[in-house]
Amino acid sequence: MRSRQNIFVLFVLLMFSAPVFSQTENIKPATPNASPEAKALLQFLYTLSGNHTLTGQHNFRLAGDKNSKFAAGYSGKTPVIWGTDFGFAKAGDKDSYLLREELVQQAEQEYKAGAIVALCWHAVPPTANEPVTFQPLPGADTAALASVQGRLTDQQFQDILTPGTALYNKWMAQVDTIAFYLKQLQAAHVPVLWRPYHEMNGSWFWWGGRTGKYSTQALYRQIFDRLVNYHKLNNLVWVWSVDRPGKPEMAFDKYYPGNKYLDILALDVYGSDFKQDYYDGLNALSKGKLLTLAEVGNPPTAEILNKQPRWSYWMIWAGMVRSTSKKQYEAFASDPRILGQNDPYYINALNPFRAMVGLPALPLTQPADFSGDWVLNEDKSNLGNFGSGNSANKMSVVQDGNDLSLKRSYIQEWSDPRITEDKITINAVAADTNAPNFTIAKMTASSDTLTINSKMTLKYGGQSFQMSTNEAWSLQNKGKELSIVQTSSSPRGLRKVTLVYDKE
Repeated sequence: MRSRQNIFVLFVLLMFSAPVFSQTENIKPATPNASPEAKALLQFLYTLSGNHTLTGQHNFRLAGDKNSKFAAGYSGKTPVIWGTDFGFAKAGDKDSYLLREELVQQAEQEYKAGAIVALCWHAVPPTANEPVTFQPLPGADTAALASVQGRLTDQQFQDILTPGTALYNKWMAQVDTIAFYLKQLQAAHVPVLWRPYHEMNGSWFWWGGRTGKYSTQALYRQIFDRLVNYHKLNNLVWVWSVDRPGKPEMAFDKYYPGNKYLDILALDVYGSDFKQDYYDGLNALSKGKLLTLAEVGNPPTAEILNKQPRWSYWMIWAGMVRSTSKKQYEAFASDPRILGQNDPYYINALNPFRAMVGLPALPLTQPADFSGDWVLNEDKSNLGNFGSGNSANKMSVVQDGNDLSLKRSYIQEWSDPRITEDKITINAVAADTNAPNFTIAKMTASSDTLTINSKMTLKYGGQSFQMSTNEAWSLQNKGKELSIVQTSSSPRGLRKVTLVYDKE
């Protein structure tokens, strides 16, 4: 393993300046005997620290990766950090706890595709069984807290920290349940940015706001011991997470468990409240360890990053992408410090890490993603003599890997719109090209153009005739326009048009 690490260090030395490299030489993860993947991830983040900030997106558990895909389409950058929660709520809820197997599968898929996995857990208090609500229900028994938010009694909190009590045993069993899934990720060699007890200096979650002998600090050290020493989990990069210290009792140092229990210090910021005091306080406490913005409603602006350069990444909370304007995202897209998965600098920086842990290199040119809702722009299109009558005026495209789902809407002047739905698999070989209807879709070698060739045999008046359509799809204007060059043949003759769709 040491030879592979030396190769990675050599790559880093070539790509980054000597001062940055020197910071990574003696990195010691909080987890003893950390996995090669966890070590490499931590080292990778250090190589970027102070010079670059990675983009990130939290995904509701029920959404899979839909939040990240929306963020990519809306902002123009595919988020590097794919985040989600282990869940606590009932079936069908966006935070359902019943989707943990799917979480493991999705996390492995995202990691292999080039993302970094970040997991948190809105933990269920040991006074209740899963599922629970986010806030206490009206009239609920406060002594049997069955929600993520709310306050335990002092005695209950003390019992959780006291071995042998019923609440201690119950709590360890709940932690063990999460360890079961983290072990699956460990077996799959997926390193995890692990953030337990987030916003711990606040009093709104049951685990937070406790100081003294039976403290939130102690609760954090307890889960560290259970996962690292009891369960032998070594794929976790430990993220200690606080909120802004709006009150004296929320001061960071009152909740700091000690440097040996964490790898990254994280702050949650909403309402663009990036006060310099918060950054300076966390920076001083870090003693050189990484800093990050584990949750934000709005990312920090360029002006903020000028004054606070050590934020390693930010993660926008699910459902809050549009809290930032597209104009602001355009500014992020042009800022070389801010990296998305599709940025060549990120790909070049990540590939040595991937080589070290046995993953294939990512291509510099990412396949075009045509996902989105599209509206025909007749002024930009070249429609020929037939006008727009035979062309879809709206399209909804969902691209998931090589699977493409198309929903087209055609205006009918005498009736409601005609809707068609098709599913296409890119680069799939047609089973029988002699069939009456078939479609072959291929991505070009440059991965920026999709060709779709279709043939259809129709019967009319006792005769058979064939129609064929060839389309070349490409994204223009930084993904805001979809151009489709379409050539079709029918008994009426040959027709060639260029359809331009604007992204809604």
